[in-house]
Amino acid sequence: MLIPVDASNLPVYLNLAQAYEAEFSVLTDKSPGADGLFALDTLLEGNVTGYLWYDSETPIGLAAIARHGESKFEVCEFYVVPRYRKVGQGARFARAIWNDLPGFWVIKQIAGAEYATQFWRRAIAAAGITQVTEDTYVDPYWGTVTRQQFHYNPNTCM
Repeated sequence: MLIPVDASNLPVYLNLAQAYEAEFSVLTDKSPGADGLFALDTLLEGNVTGYLWYDSETPIGLAAIARHGESKFEVCEFYVVPRYRKVGQGARFARAIWNDLPGFWVIKQIAGAEYATQFWRRAIAAAGITQVTEDTYVDPYWGTVTRQQFHYNPNTCM
């Protein structure tokens, strides 16, 4: 179940974000601060909206989505708790977001996150998206990334 983040569930998002940051710390070379918490790269403010993904009553994923104009979106952060991976939860989560926000999408994966690139390729294909551009792109913040770009319209995909 896809739930937008608001004041009532922001603590859930922030808790999951710590697990996400910890998992990626080997690639980002980040360490927790003196308080034991990681600084977040993407804050839910301005044009960035957070989403939570639930399996029944259990929060199992988060996403931070930036809106660039009327129908252009970027996946800034995306995380599924490891226990819930490889059973289709991540692909269902991504598809729920795309269904909610049809338009032009950009997704980027940092260097070293080949497993994330493989996940996005599978999720995009599972959604019936066939017109995808994938390239290597130098992101001003993340450096060299793998990037997928595509249009998603739930009425034209499987």
